[in-house]
Amino acid sequence: MKIACQPIALIRSPYKEKFAAPRQPNLAPSVRAEVELLPEFASPEAVRGLEGFSHIWLIFLFDQTYGKGWKPTVRPPRLGGNQRVGVFACRSPFRPNPLGLSAVKLLSIDCADGRVVLQVQGADLIDGTPILDIKPYLPYTDGIPEATGGFAGRAPMASLAVVFSARAQQQLSDFAAQSPQLETLIVETLSLDPRPAYKQENDAGREYGVLLDRYNVRWRVEGERVLVQEIALAE
Repeated sequence: MKIACQPIALIRSPYKEKFAAPRQPNLAPSVRAEVELLPEFASPEAVRGLEGFSHIWLIFLFDQTYGKGWKPTVRPPRLGGNQRVGVFACRSPFRPNPLGLSAVKLLSIDCADGRVVLQVQGADLIDGTPILDIKPYLPYTDGIPEATGGFAGRAPMASLAVVFSARAQQQLSDFAAQSPQLETLIVETLSLDPRPAYKQENDAGREYGVLLDRYNVRWRVEGERVLVQEIALAE
């Protein structure tokens, strides 16, 4: 049996690439994104009543891994990338059916000029990710206090302090008017240490770059802190 699905929306996110995107929703809780319904679904009637819910589920397609196959076991980052677990015991994007789900905070619903846009907070999705469905989050059934989390029983904590070089601090000030949330985006993203787990102990001083929103951010890890060296507007 084959089942055909089509996207009903796309997400507009400051995360332009897989690297540095949070590995789960709400790890960067202040980061905002937009979910825009595609034209054939962009009816205010389709979201009537959704404004009464504080959070929603986004069911999405891992489009960047679509068609790349899967394996029965994977190496999850939470186990340092050197232990294998079953694909159904983790949230790897390489799955028989590459579907993901994220619970995000719903800030507002904007319906104007034939567009329907959901403003959300805490999304972990890459910009342009196709959304296959939207469902309301129901606290009485979706929140299970006695649930256990296996090898991922605790939320990963922000482990690194984020500091800005004098140059980066000046650049941050220069961009503040057009991107007032830029500092928060950088701090919440880099404090989670987005480096691959197998590199975190052996690459002190290595410079990394990541595209966040419209900006190229250059940074390196020094001990227990991230030093942001430069912030430049992407071409």
